[in-house]
Amino acid sequence: MKKIVLAYSGGLDTSIIIKWLQTTQNAEIIAFTADVGQKENPAILEEKAIKTGAKKFYFKDLKNEFIDDYILPSLKASALYEDRYPMATSLSRPLIAKNMVDVARMENADAVAHGCTGKGNDQVRFELAFKSLAPELEIIAPVRVWEFKSREEEIEYAKKHKIPIDVTKKRPYSIDWNLWGISIECGVLENPWQEPPEDAYQITKSPEKSPSKPDYIEIEFNQGIPTAINGKNMNCLDIITLLNGIGGKHGVGRIDMIENRLVGIKSREIYEAPAATILHSAHLELEKLVIERELYHFKNIISKKYAELVYYGYWFSDFRKCLDAFVNTTQKYVSGIVRVKLFKGQCIPVGRKSKFSLYEESLSTYTSKDIFDHKASKGFIDIFGLPLVLEGKRNRKK
Repeated sequence: MKKIVLAYSGGLDTSIIIKWLQTTQNAEIIAFTADVGQKENPAILEEKAIKTGAKKFYFKDLKNEFIDDYILPSLKASALYEDRYPMATSLSRPLIAKNMVDVARMENADAVAHGCTGKGNDQVRFELAFKSLAPELEIIAPVRVWEFKSREEEIEYAKKHKIPIDVTKKRPYSIDWNLWGISIECGVLENPWQEPPEDAYQITKSPEKSPSKPDYIEIEFNQGIPTAINGKNMNCLDIITLLNGIGGKHGVGRIDMIENRLVGIKSREIYEAPAATILHSAHLELEKLVIERELYHFKNIISKKYAELVYYGYWFSDFRKCLDAFVNTTQKYVSGIVRVKLFKGQCIPVGRKSKFSLYEESLSTYTSKDIFDHKASKGFIDIFGLPLVLEGKRNRKK
């Protein structure tokens, strides 16, 4: 009998995949769930997976590995896909795939399976990770080939086979949750003209209903890594948890965007990422203070490419590892404190300081303390603008 390790979330798709794989593949199913901060009860998940037909259930706490090996590298890289999305889902997939491969080898499994759709990005991320780490394993993607054409049909299948699910036809959202953010899809959200209903959001308050008084948070970084909040040293997991709570209270981190998927289609995506939004904002502000202009501008280019590689599923590529080497070098002086204001859905940097700051008040000021040599600027402009002078002379000849 074939043995298959399934990436199991307990959601609609993976719940019915267990039964579907048993029926179509005559297989023994091993369900694997990674704890990446989604606050699932492992005992409930295990009971549900076994009742649904899984032979075994694995649950692994990967939160610290997720932070150290995936979130922090992307934060230091300032990696935001299309300048907005902190890629919570994108970052978790290679981590889950890596641990699924470990279980597959331990269980002598023949294949790995996931519940991703044929037009989504996650299928690529899972499968490129599988191909990179264990090319010998068969990859099965039931949602790409099964008979169901809609989530409503899946719900009917679940009811028919008495499979417990947490979605209804009236509230058919697909929600992926981890400590770096939440993605919400389906239902009315598929209409890009429709404002997301409040019941779609999981951890953030509506800005209109958020507190009328702002919170000010001081975030300390050491070489690009957050280390303290308001002067109190904390580990990164506690920092992210705290900022998700405070940011969510103020409606910070809601993202509503039209996104260019890897497969070539545009999709409407709703995200909640309070901690990621706050930390990226503060980290970027500190970089502006301590990184030299040309390096800062070039790092912006690298950040975009880094985000694309993560989004496209190239986490285990040499390309991404080489970019990490560059990014880590840029973080040498990214140490200091940034003060942000959280208010009515916004995260606004309002203060920044570092012992490595390149900001010199005596050069920037317009007061009597100014030491900048204004007369030197004429020669600078003459030399800097010389190519344009030559072009202008040539163009006048025409």
